[in-house]
Amino acid sequence: MVIVAYDISEDSTRTRFAKFLSKYGHRIQYSMFEIKNSQRILDIVTLEIRKGFEKYFEETDSIVVLKLSKQCKVEKYGYAKHDDEEVIVI
Repeated sequence: MVIVAYDISEDSTRTRFAKFLSKYGHRIQYSMFEIKNSQRILDIVTLEIRKGFEKYFEETDSIVVLKLSKQCKVEKYGYAKHDDEEVIVI
């Protein structure tokens, strides 16, 4: 699983990036997506970020890709605690 968090200043780039991520995962926060799938899908997502989007990112934009493993532990509060799937964070 991968968590992608981002802070993109340009509206059109941010919108395109969110639409791209929504094809592969679901939004867990306004600027954060959870992507669960095969290693192939995860590779496609990270490659597309590097090859397709990186040239549009401005100096102040931030994109963080967290690749998660089964040894991670997550605590959930608020609405997130109702999500019955385990999320594992490194």
